[in-house]
Amino acid sequence: MTMSDNSNLKDLTIAAHGGLDQWNEYTSVTAHLRNGGALWSIKGQDGVLADTHVHVDLHRQFASHFPIKEPGRRSALTPKRVAIETDSGEVLAERDNPRDSFEGHVLENTWDELQLAYFAGYAMWTYLTAPFSFTMPGFKTEELTHWEEDGQTWRRLKVTFPDDIATHSAEQIFYIGDHGLFQRHDYNAEVVAGGWAVHYPSEYQEVGGIMVPTKRRVYPRNEDGTPNLDLLLVSIDLDGITFE
Repeated sequence: MTMSDNSNLKDLTIAAHGGLDQWNEYTSVTAHLRNGGALWSIKGQDGVLADTHVHVDLHRQFASHFPIKEPGRRSALTPKRVAIETDSGEVLAERDNPRDSFEGHVLENTWDELQLAYFAGYAMWTYLTAPFSFTMPGFKTEELTHWEEDGQTWRRLKVTFPDDIATHSAEQIFYIGDHGLFQRHDYNAEVVAGGWAVHYPSEYQEVGGIMVPTKRRVYPRNEDGTPNLDLLLVSIDLDGITFE
């Protein structure tokens, strides 16, 4: 797909990722997940999500990582609540309004298990539902000026998330190549308290008619908008992806 300057960037991006009709055939996605990078040790949670699975609902915000910390335990995230449960649904720990627990944090503050589950849950929901989530109530999109990087020209879509969705920050910027797929995603992960980040999705695979990046790499963003490639904050690798 080649994009012309007079096209609706949101609609073209959704079409390139598989189209809304195909997306609406499904209600959830599950994948095997491997996480790495410096962030987890900074936050005192190194290795907890190094080899796990993630499940997200597509048309409401729900996410779960399983197992979390040890077999038989899973997380459960909705916008205003996070919990750790047994596989049978017994609640082991829970927190309402989990965003409030990060108030006053700086980058060096470590997280407890519920904070980890909140961050990881909303992040994976954000990543696995974009760009289709942009059609949900309350989302707003605006095309920005082009961006030049690594010999390429990318179009940019600013997305404003509604208050009833838990995510990194209300405003996020998605960079889109000529084929309509995401090349880069910028946001300020407020609960991390580390400033703006540059997130590169790559190695797309078609799964059930939906284009899914199986590799993601996240770096700090410099003041001029370039990435600081000397510090890998987060690596995410997915396989075994299934839409249902």
